[in-house]
Amino acid sequence: MINAAIGFLTELKAVRSMEALRRMGQMTTIVRRNQAIREIPAENLVPGDIVLFEGGDIITADLRLIETSRLQANESALTGESVPVSKQTGTLDRDAPLTGRTNMLFKGTAVTRGSGSGVVVATGMDTELGHITALVDQADAEITPLEKRLDKLGQKLVWLTTGIIILVAMTGIVRGKDPLVMIETGVALAVAAVPEGLPIVATLALAQGMLRMAQHNALVNRLSAVETLGGTNVIIADKTGTLTENRMTLQRVVLDSRSFHLNGRLTGEEQALTPGKFEAHPQDEKLLQKILTVGVLCNNATLDGQEPVGDPMELALLAAGAKAGLIRARLLEQMPEEREEAFDPEAKMMATFHRTGEGYTVAVKGAPEAVLQASTRYLSADGGIEEMTPRQREEQLVENRRMAQQGLRVLALASKDTQALERNPYTGLTYLGLAGLVDPLRGDVAQAIDCLKQAGVRVVMATGDQPETARKIGEDAGLVADGRDGVLHGREFDSLDRMAEQRHRVVLDTPVFARVSPSQKLKLIEIQQNHGAVVAMTGDGVNDAPALKKADIGIAMGLRGTQVAREAADMILKDDAFSTIVIAIQQGRVIFRNIRRFVIYLLSCNISEVMVVFLASLGNAPLPIKPLQILFLNLVTDVFPALALGVGRGDSSVMKQPPRDPDEPILTRGHWLSIGGYGMLITISALGAFALAGSRLGFEDDRVVTITFLTLAFAQMWHVFNMRARGSRALFNDITSNPFVWGALALTTILLLAAVYIPFLADLLVLQQPGPGGWILALGMSMIPLIAGQLVGLVINPVWRNHGQNS
Repeated sequence: MINAAIGFLTELKAVRSMEALRRMGQMTTIVRRNQAIREIPAENLVPGDIVLFEGGDIITADLRLIETSRLQANESALTGESVPVSKQTGTLDRDAPLTGRTNMLFKGTAVTRGSGSGVVVATGMDTELGHITALVDQADAEITPLEKRLDKLGQKLVWLTTGIIILVAMTGIVRGKDPLVMIETGVALAVAAVPEGLPIVATLALAQGMLRMAQHNALVNRLSAVETLGGTNVIIADKTGTLTENRMTLQRVVLDSRSFHLNGRLTGEEQALTPGKFEAHPQDEKLLQKILTVGVLCNNATLDGQEPVGDPMELALLAAGAKAGLIRARLLEQMPEEREEAFDPEAKMMATFHRTGEGYTVAVKGAPEAVLQASTRYLSADGGIEEMTPRQREEQLVENRRMAQQGLRVLALASKDTQALERNPYTGLTYLGLAGLVDPLRGDVAQAIDCLKQAGVRVVMATGDQPETARKIGEDAGLVADGRDGVLHGREFDSLDRMAEQRHRVVLDTPVFARVSPSQKLKLIEIQQNHGAVVAMTGDGVNDAPALKKADIGIAMGLRGTQVAREAADMILKDDAFSTIVIAIQQGRVIFRNIRRFVIYLLSCNISEVMVVFLASLGNAPLPIKPLQILFLNLVTDVFPALALGVGRGDSSVMKQPPRDPDEPILTRGHWLSIGGYGMLITISALGAFALAGSRLGFEDDRVVTITFLTLAFAQMWHVFNMRARGSRALFNDITSNPFVWGALALTTILLLAAVYIPFLADLLVLQQPGPGGWILALGMSMIPLIAGQLVGLVINPVWRNHGQNS
C-alpha cells in the first residue's frame, strides 16, 4: 500500500506537470473586436468573432471567409487531401461537400499562403474537427524511447533476478536451512531486486524536466524530445529573433544619392531623421514621406491595441511612420486598401492596392534585388521620376551590400499607379529607396555559443538574409573568425556537385549559410544526419515546417513563429532566445543523467541485498537479514533517495562533456562494472558488521541481525553521495546541493529509528535495540562504501566512466 501510494503521488505529480505544460502551450488568435485588433487565447473565441489570419497560422475555429488575398489552406488534417485548397469569399450551394466548401476555413487546418479574415461560425466540439474528435474513444499514451529502453532493462532484470533467487533459495536449502524461510527470503529478494520504480521515475524525471524547461521559456511538446536534446550535437539556427533581439528599428533610409540616419531608437523619445549631417524633420522631407508612406501602407502589423501585433520588421516601419506623423489608420481612410498580394517567398515581395480617386496606388516592399529587378523607373534625389538604368540598379545593389555589411536588414520599397485592380503588382514599379533596419545581436548569444562549443555542440546559422548581413552577425556571435569568409550563399550551395564528397565537406565545414531556401535547409539537415549528427533546427515560417519535422529536434519561435511551425516543432521558444536552447539542452542532459544515476544507485543497492544473503548461504552461515527486513529496506532506502536522484536539478558540469551517443544504452559496460563494484562494497560492509557482531563481540542472534540490517541500510543511504558527477568536488556538488537528497536521507533515518525503537515495528521486523556499541559498529562499517567510492572517484570516478561520453 505504501509503495502504491508513493507511485500514485509521483505519477500524479508528473501528470500535473504535463497539464501545466499544456496550459502554457495554448494557442492564441488575432481577432477584431469593437473595432480593435487584439490577440486572445483561442479557447476564448465565440461565434461572431472576426478572426484575422495569414500564411503560417493554424485555424482555431470554423470560419466563414470575409476577405481573402491569394488564400490557400492545407486541409489534410481534416480531409486527408495533401494538396493546398484555394479559398474565396463567394457563396456556395448549401449541400456542398466538405472538400468543396472553398468559402470556409476549418479548425485544425493550416493557412499555407496568403491572408484574410473570417467570421467564427463554430468553436470546440461544434466544429467539423470536433465532430471527428467525438468519434475517437481515446489515444494511447506516448512511450518515449528512453522508457522503452528502461522497460527492456527491467525485463532482463526480471529474468536475471529470477535465476539468482532460485540459486539463493536452492543453496540455502541444500545447506540445511529451513525451506520455508529460504522460500520467504527468495520472494523478498525478488521483490527487492526488481527496480519496479523505473517507469515512475522516468516519467517523473521527464515531466519535471519539461516543466523546468518551460519555466525557462522552452516549451517541449513531446516527452521523447527531452531525451533527444541530451544527444544534440548540431544546431542549425535562424538569425532574426534567435541570434538577434528581434526588436527592429529603422536606422537608415537611402533615396537615390541621399542617406538619412536615425538618431536613436524609435521606441524612446520622438526622434528626427537627418539627411547627412543636418537635421530635418520627416514632415519637411517629401521624398522621405513617400518612402515611409509605402512602408506603412504595405503592412500587416498594428500598433492600435495595447500590445503591438505583427512582424517586428513591419512594426518598425509603422513606428517610423508614426514618428513622422503617418498613422496607418488615417492613411487607410484616405487610401482604402482594396487588395493585398501576400508575401511570396519565391517572389520575395509583398504588395497592397489602395484606392486613390479613379485608380489605385500599389505599395510594394521586399528584397532589394527582387524589387530592383521589377522596377523600370526610380525616384531621383530632386523628386523627379527617371528611367532605371543598369548603372543606377548596380549602384543601389552596391549600397544594399554596404548596408548589409554593417549588420542591417535591408528592404527595398517601390510603388506605382494603376487603373486595374487585377494587374500584376510586380511589374513597371517605381523604385523609391532602401530601408535599413537594425536588429542587434542578443547580449547572451556569444556566451551561449561558447558554452555550446565546450559542450561539443556545433552551431550553424542558416538565414534568408544577405551574405554580408549574415557574415556581420556571424562575426559578432563568434561563428565566423575575423578575416575568414565562412559564409556560403544558397546559390553556391546548389551549384556544388550533389554526388561529390566536396558538397558534404563544404557543408560540414561552413558555419554560416545565407539566402537559403526552405528546401535547402532540408538538404542541410539531411547531410548532417547522414554524417551521424543529432540535429536541432530552429524555424518560424510555414515553409520551415518540413525542416522542423525532418530535424531530430524541431525548435519553433514562440513570439514571431507561425502556428504551423509551432505545430511541426518538438520545442517552442516562448522568448525566441538562443540562450534558451542552451538551457534546454542542459536540462535534457541532466534528465538523462538523473535517470542513469537512479538506475545505478538502485541496482547497486539491490545487488548488495542479494549478495549478502547469497554469500551467507554459500558459507552456511545464519541468515544475516530476514525477509521482512529486506522488504522494509526496499521500501525505505530504495524509494526515497532514489527518487531524490531522479528529480535533481543538476549543474553546469553536464555542459562540459561531449554529447552522448543517441544509440548508447542506459547502462554501458563501465556502468555495469560500477554497479557490481559498489554492490560488492556494500555487501562487504554488511557482512563485515555481521561477522564482527557475532564472532568478535558475541552479540545474540537478533541483535547481530539488527546491526547487519542497520549497516546495510545506512551504507545504502551514504552510497547516494557516490553518485556525484565526474570531476565534481567531493563536498560541493550537484548531490550535496540537492535538497531532495537531504530530505530523503532525513526521512529514511527517521523511519529506520522508528523500526528499531517503536515496539510494534521492532517486533514485526524482529529487531532489537543495538546499544551504543552496536550503533558505533553499524555506522562505522556503513561508511566503507562511501569512503571507498570517494577515494576511487578521485582517481577515475568509475560511476561516470563511459569512454568520454556525457554521463
